[in-house]
Amino acid sequence: MRKVMALLLALLMPALLLSGCGGTAGTKEARTVPTVAKAQKQKITDLVGREVEIEVPVQKVVAIGPGALRLVTYAEGASMVVGIEEIEKKPSPGRSYMLAYPDLKKLPSIGQGGPDTAPNEESLVGVKPDVIFVCNLVDKEKANQLQAKIGIPVVVLSYGDVTSATTSFNENLYRSLSMIGTIIGKEKRAQDVVAYLRQNEKDLAERTKDVPAGDKAKVYVGAVSSKGAHGIEYTQAKYPPLVFIGAKNVVDETGKSGSLMIDKEKLISWDPDILFLDAGGYALVTDDFKKNPAFYQSLSAVKKGQVYSQIPYNNYTTNIETAFADSYYAGKIIFPQQFQDIDPIKKSDELYQFLLGKPLYAEMVRDYGGFKKLELGR
Repeated sequence: MRKVMALLLALLMPALLLSGCGGTAGTKEARTVPTVAKAQKQKITDLVGREVEIEVPVQKVVAIGPGALRLVTYAEGASMVVGIEEIEKKPSPGRSYMLAYPDLKKLPSIGQGGPDTAPNEESLVGVKPDVIFVCNLVDKEKANQLQAKIGIPVVVLSYGDVTSATTSFNENLYRSLSMIGTIIGKEKRAQDVVAYLRQNEKDLAERTKDVPAGDKAKVYVGAVSSKGAHGIEYTQAKYPPLVFIGAKNVVDETGKSGSLMIDKEKLISWDPDILFLDAGGYALVTDDFKKNPAFYQSLSAVKKGQVYSQIPYNNYTTNIETAFADSYYAGKIIFPQQFQDIDPIKKSDELYQFLLGKPLYAEMVRDYGGFKKLELGR
């Protein structure tokens, strides 16, 4: 009987070892099990209403057009990018996502890039992405044509209208982020980013909602950066950092929205209490001051020393975290009581850290001087 039992044990032992945790064969078998979700075909409706079928999650992506790559980095997709536009490789002060991920510049070029260029089909095919994210570059018809021609799914994103009477960012931006998260397998991260952006919008609005309109200082923002540097006459109606905090932007009385050039004499008639200058155009303003100091010295904001900086947030479309940082700093200046708990530098680094994984305020100081009071003529 003992011999029979021994024989049975001998026969069963290999099977026991294979089914156990410690067996060599069992370990080898376990290593073949995928650690990531199996790709499944899914239909995605993009921001121009196109239904695109994609095997998600994808492993390799490219992002073309103003702002597309930025949104991918917010969703922690930088490691999946296999090529970037040539315009992204050029020196880009203030382009925060490229400061956070400088190694992206080492990737192959996928075309010139820029708002007025056509996608480079040959270069896109050459890096073999699983999906092409595109923003502000193609319409529905052109997106369909590009996808049909190169055989790679094309997903159109959108920032929406970044200047409106109620908010600076609309649902299209949040839909775009959520869509990227779904496609690259970073749903939770995308949800967290959307929640964080909404949280900051709400916080800014809540702080000043009870301030009577008659108690608000008149504010003007000059030298606003937009496709380059400009002088004090270049401004923006519905300037997002001021919209967030419900500030009284004197330019809003024009009934317009977006960037515009004003007559310098109009600034005298508005005579703002507080003057903000975009650091991107500050050198032009100081040059103009030397030529015409009387004009500037006639402004109440200059007389009272109420001139402050803003960090340019427009660089290949909106650097969202910098726009929020500008808003918190503007709030600290315009509504000191409502923002007394805010340290603009710490808040800026919090924004950069959350959205891009790196505190970048020191980089902004290097490029633009950071947040500070400005003394024209000195």
